[in-house]
Amino acid sequence: MPPMADPPIPPAKGELLLRLARLTLAEKLKCGLTAADEDTRRAALEDPALQPVRATFVTLKRGGELRGCIGTLCACEPLAESVRRNAGNAAFCDPRFPSLTATELAGVTIEVSVLSEPRRLEASGAQDLLRRLRPGVDGVVLRKGGAGATFLPQVWEQLPRTEDFLKHLCLKAGLPRDAWRDAGTEVSTYQVQHFEEGESG
Repeated sequence: MPPMADPPIPPAKGELLLRLARLTLAEKLKCGLTAADEDTRRAALEDPALQPVRATFVTLKRGGELRGCIGTLCACEPLAESVRRNAGNAAFCDPRFPSLTATELAGVTIEVSVLSEPRRLEASGAQDLLRRLRPGVDGVVLRKGGAGATFLPQVWEQLPRTEDFLKHLCLKAGLPRDAWRDAGTEVSTYQVQHFEEGESG
């Protein structure tokens, strides 16, 4: 796997991003933050290591099932602020789910993905595209006309066959399932640094 263009985030800073996401949700749900919580949130938002402009996705799961996932492919704000914003959006603005409730929060697992810059994948045809994609490594952006969608690399766990992965991504974009084969379909890839509550290291 080629290195990400941006320097890797130390595990301790990844833990801080996860804490920031959870405290953001607790605040919005009016769960009550302690003085220590407020200090942690402030420290995360002001931490120099979390100020580089990066694109992020925040994923919420409950009972192992998706409960919300929102992010951006464009690096347009500081890392900490991006996580704060996307945590709130994943909880309250994902149109696939009702807004998260305070009673659900304790049972939710939070994941933060920090993205590298998407780069267009040049392929000579459908079979070449299948060969070039790296299951479990590449996040994929698919665009055709005004339609587009992305799957994070973690989605390969549910869709390990490259062809199935691309078909479901087309459907997510509102395109025919085989639109990935069309010459006019643009495919880009990116990689992520992934942090999840409950993981060590």
